[in-house]
Amino acid sequence: MPPLLTLVLFIWAWNAIESYILRPMEAGIRYAVVLAMSESLTVPPEGYEPVQPGDLSAGFYADGQKYIPDPTGKRFLPSEVVQYVNSNLERLGPYQPAPATANAYWHRYVELRYLPRYMVVPIFLIVFLVVLYFLGRLFTHGIGRWLVNMFDGFISRLPVISNVYGSVKQVTDFVFSDRDIEFNRVVAVEYPRKGMWSVGFVTGNSMADITAAANEPVLSVLMPTSPMPMTGFTITVRKSEAVDLDLTIDQAIQFVVSCGVVVPSNQQVGGQGRLQLNLPTTPPDEG
Repeated sequence: MPPLLTLVLFIWAWNAIESYILRPMEAGIRYAVVLAMSESLTVPPEGYEPVQPGDLSAGFYADGQKYIPDPTGKRFLPSEVVQYVNSNLERLGPYQPAPATANAYWHRYVELRYLPRYMVVPIFLIVFLVVLYFLGRLFTHGIGRWLVNMFDGFISRLPVISNVYGSVKQVTDFVFSDRDIEFNRVVAVEYPRKGMWSVGFVTGNSMADITAAANEPVLSVLMPTSPMPMTGFTITVRKSEAVDLDLTIDQAIQFVVSCGVVVPSNQQVGGQGRLQLNLPTTPPDEG
């Protein structure tokens, strides 16, 4: 499931980026190029030479270029445009219909000749990642940070949306941002009472006054809460009361996020998840 869900997440992200960013940008660029270079005529210019005398259905020559009518017969466009589109239309898909107007022919011509997918997608990804990088640098300093804080403040005042946005922001900040707190190791302590064990992260040695009061070394431990490990409680425990666990930081985070469901293989107990009943071994009294 994890590889499948990761693949589904990336596919969903790419589809969203393609639908809402790439395709609108591609359409805008194509429209601008077509507007700049398209050449279609409603009537032949002066000095034209028809391909067939007295008949314009086969097209005409003007300024050394051949023009032919579009499928509607109302406009004329260069024959090389029509020929290029008709011979390369299958690149857009096996069932792609032929353009029905002169303007549609020009859009297909620009798309096939100047904006092919094998060039557009790599260039878009490079530009997109570069823009994201510089936007990230901008929004972490100066006016960018101020704009982000203003946006967060505005969203936090909206009902319903603020709850969803706050939860998502906590998760993304924890996953994608650099952690300001460096964890030394993973320990288990009896918290919040004796006999109840909780997993925590050692952040360092605690204060000198507490060490003196305990008469032994003490540790500062962050006790994360499930399923949001970016929140929790900071406690100070005696070093002798903290049990070091054979877990990495990432394994401990997975354990907390999954509410204890995901247990590393080296910490799994045999027969975990099975209900075992302790039945009496002595036979029942006769009679």
